[in-house]
Amino acid sequence: MPFLMCVKKKYSPVPLGRSIFQKHAPPIQENYQALLESCLKNKCLFTDDNFPAHISSIGTGALLKKLPRNLQWKRPHALHKSPVFFAANRKQLDLCQGIVENCWFLAALEALTFHQDILAAVVPQNQSFERKYAGIFHFRFWHFGEWVDVVVDDLLPVNEAGELVFVSSVSKNVFWGALLEKAYAKLYGSYEDLQIGQVSEALVDFTGGVNMRIKLAEAPPDLWDILTRATYSRSLMGCQTHLGVYFHSVSFPCIQTTKVLKNGLVAGHAYTITGIRKVTCQYGPENLVRLRNPWGKIEWKGDWSDSSYKWELLSPKEKILLRKKKEDGEFWISLEDFKIHFVDLMICKLTPDLMSQEDGKKWMYSLKSGRWVKGSTAGGSLGFSNGNFWMNHQYWLNVLPGEDGKKSLKSCNVVISLMQKHNNKHRNRAPHLFIGFLLYKNIFLLSFFPEQYQESNRKLPPAFFTRHEPVNKHQLFLDEREVTHYFHLEPSVYVIVPSTLEPQQESEFILRVFSRKHVLREMGGNTSFTLSKEIVDRFEGKVWEDFFTKHFEQNPEINAVQLQKILNNISWRNFQNFHLNFSLDSCQGILALLDLNATGTLSIQEFRILWKRLLFYLEVFQKGDTSRSGKLDLMELHAAVQETGISLSNEVCNLMAIRYGDPDLQISFESFVCFMLRVEIMGEAFRNLTQDGKGIYLRESEWMMMTLYS
Repeated sequence: MPFLMCVKKKYSPVPLGRSIFQKHAPPIQENYQALLESCLKNKCLFTDDNFPAHISSIGTGALLKKLPRNLQWKRPHALHKSPVFFAANRKQLDLCQGIVENCWFLAALEALTFHQDILAAVVPQNQSFERKYAGIFHFRFWHFGEWVDVVVDDLLPVNEAGELVFVSSVSKNVFWGALLEKAYAKLYGSYEDLQIGQVSEALVDFTGGVNMRIKLAEAPPDLWDILTRATYSRSLMGCQTHLGVYFHSVSFPCIQTTKVLKNGLVAGHAYTITGIRKVTCQYGPENLVRLRNPWGKIEWKGDWSDSSYKWELLSPKEKILLRKKKEDGEFWISLEDFKIHFVDLMICKLTPDLMSQEDGKKWMYSLKSGRWVKGSTAGGSLGFSNGNFWMNHQYWLNVLPGEDGKKSLKSCNVVISLMQKHNNKHRNRAPHLFIGFLLYKNIFLLSFFPEQYQESNRKLPPAFFTRHEPVNKHQLFLDEREVTHYFHLEPSVYVIVPSTLEPQQESEFILRVFSRKHVLREMGGNTSFTLSKEIVDRFEGKVWEDFFTKHFEQNPEINAVQLQKILNNISWRNFQNFHLNFSLDSCQGILALLDLNATGTLSIQEFRILWKRLLFYLEVFQKGDTSRSGKLDLMELHAAVQETGISLSNEVCNLMAIRYGDPDLQISFESFVCFMLRVEIMGEAFRNLTQDGKGIYLRESEWMMMTLYS
């Protein structure tokens, strides 16, 4: 039939004649706390027998040929005099890829570092090489529908010079990335099993969230709006360049020759999206995207690259704060060039609201597990099933109107995701099957069956599928781990039929449904309804979106007086024990720092940056204000600055307390905001201007610009 398509023909990974279904083997669950206490009690360092410091943990294939001679396994204390597990400053979290070709994993991991709360769920922060150190660490991953805790020892593979063979940190004494990679390799069988993959897979493993893939050649006209909402919400983003040498996530592991193109991009390579910015050029505004190469080097050479003439079209201040002349793998590219030179944009979010522009509302999430079994439920797709398509699992979905009145009566946003499970302990020992699902609407069901038949919970018979077309009649079957589709559906009853492309192919799977409100159950099997849970992104209440819209629809740019009015009339979350009072002088100072194009006003883009920082500063300030006085004393100020991950000398902190504090050197929240914004922006300016990390050379005009706005 015309709507059954696949990307390319593959052979079934299940040998002919084999009829025994191998169920997915769940990862070994180990009790981190019990193992830690046992090691501390026995005064010994943990060694992981389930993932030993042995060549077997690295793999058995082509990766072995890339290993250095005399490979050794050493603990961080043997590699650095003062090892650190985790750095609070995000700039110190930057990672570099090792000899494993897992740029997809690194790109997702880099994206994770922009969201401390999500990162803390994957990387528990109460671990160190000092307090309660026993050579044991643990990490959490979302693994096919559930969160699992993976325990590892800290023996890491190094070469003769003591350099890490796999992932390393830019700051050589920081080891969280290397240990997390080891835990991820353990979860999927070996380091070699991380050779081939997609950014989208790792993003889901880190969050349990919803993936959205945008083909940039067919990008929607509101792509910039989607990127903006993703940037200023809890979303993780990655992208991939066009394939120069053909890479595919489902092939058996192999080593490919990497191709660096003349424009500086790497063919078939994954990158992290680290930011966006609308800049004001002499000829008008331009949208820029900031990317990072997981290698920590090799950058884009076109427009808006580090050496591009385009930077001369900006104001001196904007150029100083955005342009970096460093070979660190991070660079800017215009949105138009981004769409031309990159093939896929992947966005992973905890709630699926990017496409609907309905941030902050509650979503309902349901999950069903199943398996395709030969001769029973492995019916294959319509085009291959020879009349057996009806044998597949069938799920009854009742999409209900949401709480937003007339709008939800016409169309409801529904996300359906189908994920296949690996039947092998090793992630890349067998390719993925081609999978997909068809969705049928109730108007066909009601006309075809009497009411008594529907209530019996029986599966739809073969005749139904020969007479009716599905809602998604152009469904594409893909050989990927997960297939996700977004729908705008009328409130009604639907039936979901997940299947493999070819019949008699066996695998486990999980089916996930997200919507404002729905009921999901399996037909012809267990008649119980699926337990659904409610999810909501706590950082994106609808009140904030209304708030932004209200103030910026009428005034696209706001001045210092308007900024003061906005900040002093906000109902601050969990901050009601005293009244906030931003002075006009404070607002003028904030505006001077954030107004990069020197217009004397803030755009909604610049205000969103401020807003995100305000929420972070508020959290830090409340934590530091141990006396609940509404102010920070000098000692509390030092602790609060350290909590932000910024390192300042005592002299600078004391000077700032004199500049921003009251006569008793007490710092209010308003002063703390001005203080921290200045520290962060001036620090960013120094890092962009320095050539050696020690000092900077400025022309007189640049010095005057830096002095006047500081």
